[in-house]
Amino acid sequence: MIPDRFAGLDEFALLHEDAAEFGIPWAGQPAVIRETAQKSDGAVSFLRWGTGRPNLVLLHGGALNAHTWNTTALVVGQPLLAIDLPGHGESSWRSDGKYDPVTLATAIAPVIHDHATPPVTLVGQSLGGLAGIAVAAAHPELVGRLVLVDVLPAIGNSEQVRSFLAGPQAFSSREEIVRRAREYGLGHSDEAVARGVWHNTRVRDDGTVVWKHHLGNFAAGERPPLDAASFATLWPALEEFGGPVLLVRGEQGFLSDDNVAELRRRVPGATVVTAPTGHNVQEQDPVLLAATIAELRGSSEDG
Repeated sequence: MIPDRFAGLDEFALLHEDAAEFGIPWAGQPAVIRETAQKSDGAVSFLRWGTGRPNLVLLHGGALNAHTWNTTALVVGQPLLAIDLPGHGESSWRSDGKYDPVTLATAIAPVIHDHATPPVTLVGQSLGGLAGIAVAAAHPELVGRLVLVDVLPAIGNSEQVRSFLAGPQAFSSREEIVRRAREYGLGHSDEAVARGVWHNTRVRDDGTVVWKHHLGNFAAGERPPLDAASFATLWPALEEFGGPVLLVRGEQGFLSDDNVAELRRRVPGATVVTAPTGHNVQEQDPVLLAATIAELRGSSEDG
């Protein structure tokens, strides 16, 4: 059951629970605030962890939001930006319903330019990883290192999440969504999923619960949320990226061995790390993910 205590809480009120879930020492509430960049085609909202202009930027996957990185950010313990992709979290929905990687990159790049210190380490999970490749292609000066979390331009089996998102648009309660997510094998624990659902939904005046993200609010058959077939067009951009590339693959995630073999063929210098998780590595093993990112940043600086 999702506790009633969730109602009315500040969005950062339960970070201590995220830390406790993975045994992360709690030294008190971290410095984290929400900021918003107003653009001509809508607002892009993001979380600023720490003080000063960071050189680490995190992009979440489709149908998630910046809070998916909470525990990873706690482990990292350094300044970073976690951006709500357009159509997700507190960022504006696009009137044209377009959330392909190239369109997302157009909105993300100015935020990195204006609020971080390029070239950044750009970490993207799922759709966020594809958007990260598109940012690096269009604005190579902004991205120094690229970390892809369980995603490549060719994706293996994403049926789990597709089926989950094909469910109802409205729910009787947040508890109903938690049960459904756990039935699909999503999340690290019931309580972790409950916190994630709290961040990812809103309650209507009539008491029904709906997703905050636009992808969960298209009318049935109105528009496919994402065109996975188009993702393969990003391979050349990844091949041409001049900085270090790290793939963190979930053992039970979306990528097949063939997908990884294609990465090794196209980007021979890429590093591949396998995590004992599903698709959402940042939620299921944030400690390993944070350590892997730190190792990449340290080794590339040494080099």
